[in-house]
Amino acid sequence: MLEAFALTDPGRVRSSNQDYFRLVPELGLFLLADGMGGARGGERASSLAVECVAEVLSRSQHRDASALLGAVEDANHKVLSEATLDPRLEGMGTTLVAVLETREHDVAIASVGDSRAYVFRNANLRAITEDQTWVQEVGRPLGLDEATLKTHAMRHVLTMAVGVASAVRIRYYALELKPGEIMLLSSDGLHGVVSKEVIEAILGAPESTMDQKCQALVDAAHNNGSPDNVTVVLIRVQP
Repeated sequence: MLEAFALTDPGRVRSSNQDYFRLVPELGLFLLADGMGGARGGERASSLAVECVAEVLSRSQHRDASALLGAVEDANHKVLSEATLDPRLEGMGTTLVAVLETREHDVAIASVGDSRAYVFRNANLRAITEDQTWVQEVGRPLGLDEATLKTHAMRHVLTMAVGVASAVRIRYYALELKPGEIMLLSSDGLHGVVSKEVIEAILGAPESTMDQKCQALVDAAHNNGSPDNVTVVLIRVQP
């Protein structure tokens, strides 16, 4: 069985928090979203998407990749429908990364946008998900160097999000999480500013609890001047 720990923080710049997470350990379900579309729209989109996925899977008899992907598609339709019906929410959308334990220690991962899933294994942090961003899908294939990409006008542009189109491109991944390993889910308020090496040092600190690791990650984002909301979810096999 998996267990999870999480922390979200509005950060030191924004007054609202458009990030949203949900931990449902009895379902083996762990979710993180980062909304967009203004404070009102972003908050609504992220919470609506996460709660929709949780509700759909709580009613499902299946714990597999198909069920997870179907739940994300349902969330896409729900966010898009609400944005269409309420002019105040026009243009809202959200990233989403969802983890579902399908069998003991085996997880299915669905992602849309640039919120990420990582695995911390043998003291090394490895990204599982790939961002759906202009940088990843256009800039790098064009051969632009990393220095150019870091300052490019399109560097923050998503190429896909939940709730912005009738069809959503969902990236799917599978992972076996072994005892002693940690999965990290994060919004870009963390991974956009904190280096891989710092995250590895925090996750690998032998004396810290999982809650302390969550706090240390958020603190690292603040110390590196993150201008965004920061949310982290840590998942591991229950000791």
